[in-house]
Amino acid sequence: MDQIKRAIDKFTAFTNIKTIMFLAIPAMIENISQVFIGVVDTYFVGKLGTEAIAGVGVTNLTMNVYIAFFLALGIGTTAVVSRFIGASDNENANHAVKQSLIMSTVIGLSFGLINLFFSKRLLILLGAEDRVIEYALPYFLAVAVPAVFLCVNMVLSSALRGAGDTKTPMKIAVLANVINVILDYILIFGIFSFNGLGILGAGLATTTSRVISVILLLKKINGKETKIKVSIFNQWRIDYLMLKSIIKISIPAAVERLTMRSGQLIYGGMIIKIGTEAYAAHNIAGTIETFSYLPGMGFGIAAATLVGQNLGRENKDEAQRAGLMSYFLSTVFMVFVGTIFYVYAPLLARIFTEDALVIDQVVKVLRIIALFQPFLCMTLVLTSALQGAGDTKFPMYSSLIGIWGIRVLGVYILCIRLGYGLVGVWIAYAIDITVRGVILMTRYLKGKWKNISI
Repeated sequence: MDQIKRAIDKFTAFTNIKTIMFLAIPAMIENISQVFIGVVDTYFVGKLGTEAIAGVGVTNLTMNVYIAFFLALGIGTTAVVSRFIGASDNENANHAVKQSLIMSTVIGLSFGLINLFFSKRLLILLGAEDRVIEYALPYFLAVAVPAVFLCVNMVLSSALRGAGDTKTPMKIAVLANVINVILDYILIFGIFSFNGLGILGAGLATTTSRVISVILLLKKINGKETKIKVSIFNQWRIDYLMLKSIIKISIPAAVERLTMRSGQLIYGGMIIKIGTEAYAAHNIAGTIETFSYLPGMGFGIAAATLVGQNLGRENKDEAQRAGLMSYFLSTVFMVFVGTIFYVYAPLLARIFTEDALVIDQVVKVLRIIALFQPFLCMTLVLTSALQGAGDTKFPMYSSLIGIWGIRVLGVYILCIRLGYGLVGVWIAYAIDITVRGVILMTRYLKGKWKNISI
């Protein structure tokens, strides 16, 4: 009898691992595709000159604030949809998607109108010089005004993930990348008798790829091969109770994202004061570090989906196991990435610069990052797992403590007051993710999130 029980337990564990990997790997590929779009845009725009790169950069500063709201709405959508799907209540899941689409359209159009009427003022407010604004304005108008397509795109992808479909968002993201690359080249530089549109072409390429993504996602949810079936031609009505459920989850998630962004702006300003080499090294190390985030984000999506669905089935213990298993699997991937960072730090640094002083600082930072991958993994995966359960307030509080109480204050003390330079910045980062990771793990293991109703 005991042998049969052990065999069942092993089979269940294997099934869980298989399910998590099935969800996480497409999500990782999708995240890589999203990062790649930005890399490609920067590469092509870089051929137009430094001012063009700065123009894209200042536009992205604004878009990052909007994306914080879009991501938060996506988190709320995933949590609500996954809970209904787990409870086999597809009708309410579809209804939740409709309400999220209504909200995403309103939010996206509102931001678009703000961008249209206050575009130049926003760029000036961000400190852009006249020669940068000349390049930034056409790109800003082409990318930021049609923000509604990005918002709808992110919400629809989140809805499908909540239903357990991570493959469709991945496939569409990869296709969007291919379209963006082709259109970037044609619209920026021209082809045959067409002379190209310069930086405006880059903006149009990005927006066109997003429009195509939205069309394909809408087609998918109108099809027959998905648990989410929303006909855009049926009657639409506003359900304030459902909207309240989504907003209740989304607002703390939005505050958490904005906390991260604002904290980065503050301590980024402190790093600039150290010197140009330090700031360059910080940006290079941050760019490389992005790749270590990808497994954590992918397994975080798997955790959020499975936690929500299992809570919908009233299987609370399985929900907890799914989150922990996602964390352990992600840690394996991220420790592997961290090992590459530690061993090949000098080689990775030289990809971006030949400046010996910058390389030395990048190497030190990458080796700090490498040592703390398990704690970074905790913050990424367990935050997503809690958010999938609808517990978005606790990650918000932990981010407020971590970013402002530890990281910003730590950068000021270690970097500015004690003179540890860039190493001090990343030591503060390491302390932040360690403390936050332990706090989130403690919260997750206590299991209070299991009783949150949506």
